[in-house]
Amino acid sequence: MSMINQTIGEWKATAFVNGEFVDYSSADVAGKWAIYFFYPADFTFVCPTELGDLADHHEELKGLGVEVFSVSTDTHFTHKAWHASSDTINKITYPMLGDPTHAISRQFDVLREDEGLANRGTFLVDPDGVVQFFEITAEGIGRNAAELVRKVKAAQYVRNHPGEVCPAKWEEGEDTLAPSFDLVGKI
Repeated sequence: MSMINQTIGEWKATAFVNGEFVDYSSADVAGKWAIYFFYPADFTFVCPTELGDLADHHEELKGLGVEVFSVSTDTHFTHKAWHASSDTINKITYPMLGDPTHAISRQFDVLREDEGLANRGTFLVDPDGVVQFFEITAEGIGRNAAELVRKVKAAQYVRNHPGEVCPAKWEEGEDTLAPSFDLVGKI
């Protein structure tokens, strides 16, 4: 089933963030934009490249009012150990949620039950708790945080400009479309 336009449920987890263990819940992001960035496991290969790329774009996402959470089925203790041992992971300032019970991974339908690991899944949730964008990639395919930022900007634009949509490759400041009867067959 598609997660698009689905409202996420309640969740709670402990994260490693800025040298501390911090408890978070869905209540902490109510009324805010949020990205949930699921990945299979700490101390792996593609995962640190993705998380590092996301860290490089974190300030820009914060500037857009977006809360960022990385999520794996590891514990917050494992996140701390990885943070301490990897220069790439050490630059992360967003919360790294531990999901050892698999509750959050199941809720977002990214859990590989037979392995106890999350798939690579990215979800953009709007301030109403509704999924506006998601993608799931295969194990060996890394994601691009710059493209994620572009999609966040498009989703925010559409939310703030009812009746307009963003065409392919839309970048902030470019023309949008206003779907109408007169536009049918003209594109």
